[in-house]
Amino acid sequence: MTAQRERLVRGAVVMAIIAALAIVISLAPGEIRWALAWERRDLFLTGLGLTVVISSGAVGIGLILGVIAALFRVSRSVALDQIGRTYVEVVRGTPFLVQLYLWYWCIAQALQLHGLFGPREAAIVGAIGLGVFGGAYIAEVVRGAIESIDRGQWEAARSLGLSHAQALRHVVLPQCARRLLPPLTGEAVSIVKESSLLSIIGVAEITYHAKNLQAREYETWAAFICLAALYLVVTLPLTLLTRRMERRLAGEEALPVARL
Repeated sequence: MTAQRERLVRGAVVMAIIAALAIVISLAPGEIRWALAWERRDLFLTGLGLTVVISSGAVGIGLILGVIAALFRVSRSVALDQIGRTYVEVVRGTPFLVQLYLWYWCIAQALQLHGLFGPREAAIVGAIGLGVFGGAYIAEVVRGAIESIDRGQWEAARSLGLSHAQALRHVVLPQCARRLLPPLTGEAVSIVKESSLLSIIGVAEITYHAKNLQAREYETWAAFICLAALYLVVTLPLTLLTRRMERRLAGEEALPVARL
């Protein structure tokens, strides 16, 4: 398919989706009161900013934990491998909502007894929980990248007298970095979307304000359509960046994106 034909097909699909959304909106019972959402634009924008801050912090925490867990998984130490494996399996095997409840109602409340957490630190608790959750998926992405490197690279490094750790640091990881960009960007998109659950513990991000609008004014359509649009403002550029990087890396062995 030529580039011009591909653009035409993509444009037609986008127009069809827009038309379908317009039809769905037209079926809404009664009039959609868009003015109510517009009146709360400052709250929505503040919530959007908080979503970006929390998601950025969670991505940073997830990267640190994910890289450490991945290194544990590929290490020669059985104990470290079991620690990394347990972390990944437990976190990936339980819903984030359950983990969020545990972080907020159990761990944070216990730490509050020692003055480490106050009642207004729900956003910090949420960012930590979200980072721990995302780190388990990032760990598998990083581990897959490391194990995708040809075995000959390891053998060549060892033949030069490098230890396992030195081969990993100086030979393998530099080759993994370029391949990791698309799946890690995709994981960042997933973390942004998962942040919507933080409204359950009272974090005033955009989902929190949309739920308040729906509960107080009974305006479901305007609240959640605006909410979806605001999430797209954040995730769509990241998704397009992921696709662009994947195209640039075409020809290399692709790694699966963890969650999209």
